[in-house]
This record gives sequence, structure tokens and C-alpha cells, in this order.
Amino acid sequence: MTLPVPRKLVVMGDSTVQGWGDSEAGGWCERLRLEWMAQPLAPVIYNLGVRGDGLERLARRCLPELEVRGELRRQIPQGLLLQVGLNDSARVGRANGRPQLSPEGFGFGLNQLLQELQQHVPVLVLGLTPVDESMMPFAGLLHYSNADVRLYESLIEEACLERDVPFLPLIDALLGEPDWLQWLSPDGIHLNSEGHAELHRRISRWPALLRWAGLEARVMATPG
Repeated sequence: MTLPVPRKLVVMGDSTVQGWGDSEAGGWCERLRLEWMAQPLAPVIYNLGVRGDGLERLARRCLPELEVRGELRRQIPQGLLLQVGLNDSARVGRANGRPQLSPEGFGFGLNQLLQELQQHVPVLVLGLTPVDESMMPFAGLLHYSNADVRLYESLIEEACLERDVPFLPLIDALLGEPDWLQWLSPDGIHLNSEGHAELHRRISRWPALLRWAGLEARVMATPG
């Protein structure tokens, strides 16, 4: 009897994808990987998060990373999940300094990247997570603010709407929770274990991702 070959999902982004800050379970992506690994025929997840990545660096590695993770000859993974933009929003040197990547450049570049990727693989995109502005500057240099994070998430949403890409907004939903500051590491940027657990809870229940994964029955079965 030949066993079915499970789908592959490549997850790419920055330290939030990589799982930095979660000393208990390795991050939201690792939590999702372990959850799906326990389910027969659920997709296999490749976590390709890189600390410090922004859109430009991510764009350079997207297709090469996909091409070597098909597992079978002449195949590529069947899905790509992206989470990027937080580092692009950071202002350099001072609170009103220039962003690492301008909003115009970010919006244009993301639209171009999505257009290119859609020719190869179904794409899904996540929004951004909040920061603790009282802890800025990060590393003595970078100023993050929730106003800028909102702006860059809005650019992500706009690009996804234009390209008809499933998008899960996060920033306002997380800021709307009374305990959101408790989900951040002392550096004010990275999620801690509780924060990654909350992000995993939201992503693992995202109907668009569950439909792609063939796990859509959980949309109705999971309360909340």
C-alpha cells in the first residue's frame, strides 16, 4: 500500500517566525508544526524564519528556499506562509528617523513579490505583532512604534487584497487584548512564550490556513 505524500508548507519571515523569545516551545511556528505532526496526513511545516529579516532579504531567498524543499524530484512545496514587515517599519537612529524600508518601497516590493510567488505556489500572509514603545530604542538604534506597525500591516493587507491572497490581520486584535504587554519579551520587540502561544492559538484556527491544509473541519469544531 502506497502512503499519500503530505503537503509541505514553508513558513518564511523574521524572528517571530523563527520563534525567538519562546523558551518553552520554540515559537508559534514550532507549536503549529508539532500540532500538525500529530495529525495523520496534515502538512509538513518547514520553518525558515531568520532573525532581522526584512522584505528585501526575504524576497531574495524565497524562490531558492522553495526549490530545495519539495522532497520529491521536480516538486516544490504546496504552500508558502509569510510574516514580514516589522523590521522594515523600524526607524533608524531616532523616533522620527527614516524607516529601514520606506512605506512606498515596502508596499511596492511586497506587491511585486506576491505576484512573482503566485506563479509558483499558493501564498498566505500574516499580519504584524505589537511592540512596547517604552523600551525603545531597540539595540540602542532602532525605534519601533505601534503606529508604524499598523501602517505597515495596512500595506500588507492592501497588497494581499490586490493579489487576492489570504491575509490574517493581527496588530489591532492583539492590542485589543488587556494582557498584550505581558506577551512581550523585556526587549519590547519579541514575543515571549505566552505571546507565541497566543499567536499559535490564532493562526491554528485561521480558516484560510485550515482550508489550505485540508483541516477545514476544525473551523467548526474549534470553539472561540
